[in-house]
Amino acid sequence: MGDGIRWLPEGGETGYLSGVVMARGLGAQELAARMGAEPGAETEPITDAEVLQLDMLIYRPGERGDGVVRVGEHAGWAFAFEYGDSTGSERLEEISRDGVEVVHYSPVREHPPALVCYARDGRHLCGFGLGEECQRWGEEPDLLLPDLVAADILNPGGTTYRRPDDEHHTARNRRTLAVVEQHFGLDLPQALLTQARLPAYAVMGTPDMTTEDPDFDAACAWARAHGHPLPTGRLRLLPDATRQAYRWATRH
Repeated sequence: MGDGIRWLPEGGETGYLSGVVMARGLGAQELAARMGAEPGAETEPITDAEVLQLDMLIYRPGERGDGVVRVGEHAGWAFAFEYGDSTGSERLEEISRDGVEVVHYSPVREHPPALVCYARDGRHLCGFGLGEECQRWGEEPDLLLPDLVAADILNPGGTTYRRPDDEHHTARNRRTLAVVEQHFGLDLPQALLTQARLPAYAVMGTPDMTTEDPDFDAACAWARAHGHPLPTGRLRLLPDATRQAYRWATRH
């Protein structure tokens, strides 16, 4: 076992992560498709930080926002890092159909708490909040109860806590995630989120998944000559103001 999943509350460098899906029994491309991606519509591999350079609108009044996933495979599990208004929490039954197992983590920052859910073969079997393990749901809400009791998180019966009242929530959350990690044999190195370059897909809304502007080199030369801001990331994308100024200048 390597990093496991106990690091998940720390998130990535951008703090933009909205969920993590881990699925056993399918590949990364199929996972993206079951989450709503169009097959074959992936970007070139990009990093966690580069997601911020995609043209996403997270919130639209009265409508769904844009959702994007970066996908890969590790240690027998496919995984999807979710950004924006993604679909992992609402498609567990679809993702897990045909015998697939799915663990979903939602990194809520304050309250309600971060959530862990498990589905298998089209059935949402169990779920609970970190720090609220007494409140469990699903078709088999007590699936992990023996593990939570063995880890001294819950007392037998699962309705009261065994840990000290003054335990810091970070340590508490790591202990609960350790239970999930060990029960399902999960290992998802943090470097896959923070450093790896992974293909990205749109799964909700209408984000612009372009990772290279047309005439990028010519536009950069024009921007440099006329004192306009240049790209700061590794993608070949111009700042919005520079792109608009270049297009206006070259059309007149």
